[in-house]
Amino acid sequence: MSKITEAAITVAAIQMEPKIGETRANVTRSVELLEEAAEKGASLAVLPELCNTGYVFQSRAEARALAEPIPDGETVRAWAAAAHRRQLHLVAGITERDGEKLFNSAVIIGPEGLIGRYRKVHLWADEALYFTPGDLGFPVFDTPLGRIGCHICYDCWFPESFRLAALQGAEILCVPTNWVPIPGQDPKREAMANIIVMGAAHSNSVFVAAADRVGTERGQPFIGQSLIVSHTGWPVAGPASQDKEEILYATINLADARRKRNWNAFNQVLRDRRTDVYGEMLGSDHMPGWY
Repeated sequence: MSKITEAAITVAAIQMEPKIGETRANVTRSVELLEEAAEKGASLAVLPELCNTGYVFQSRAEARALAEPIPDGETVRAWAAAAHRRQLHLVAGITERDGEKLFNSAVIIGPEGLIGRYRKVHLWADEALYFTPGDLGFPVFDTPLGRIGCHICYDCWFPESFRLAALQGAEILCVPTNWVPIPGQDPKREAMANIIVMGAAHSNSVFVAAADRVGTERGQPFIGQSLIVSHTGWPVAGPASQDKEEILYATINLADARRKRNWNAFNQVLRDRRTDVYGEMLGSDHMPGWY
């Protein structure tokens, strides 16, 4: 297990515009943005969902042709080289191929290489035609920066995702995402996705760094509005713009997610759970609890 520090770190949520099928150009651009984030002091950076390939596939054959193995694919090697060069931790969305299966995945990479992977549990719309639902649960990774968990996009709509990560000791949830417009959205209000991650951060006492993409791909628009949220639920950076590449920065102490979890003399959100009424691990008892 890595030695855990409690120093403040700078987190970067990188909002970018991948181009479908242009993997090498997308990865090159992502590395440029990682370099920029590191130059401005970031210790942890988050990139969008499927940012190496683009998102709107026309067929499973196209998705498979663009998918890569982890950790031996060209994309992970490029990100690992950047992480090593800049002494950076990063979380980034990638189209993963594992034998005959494809996954909408994210990699967690540190200066010494791959730390782990996460596979999207809750698939959205046409993703079900191309990807297998994630089979790794909601792992939490001990790093020198703190305890890092990961969700991808639609996972955030499920309270269980955040709760299971928090119960395993996550201090920050990194969210590579490709948020799309929600029907009925009032343009004068914050995006529904922002409201959801703010509420989940508050009700689980975890930081959230959500990196969205921008642009329109094969007719599908994406909404941007990346943000970084405190363990209190209030944004500490963003939301970003709806239509341009942008990097958000926030300097935070991940240990605050644990040290400042009490809301008053009586209430602490994870301690106050009524485990006599519902299961401590929400039916996922194979996951170790830590809180």
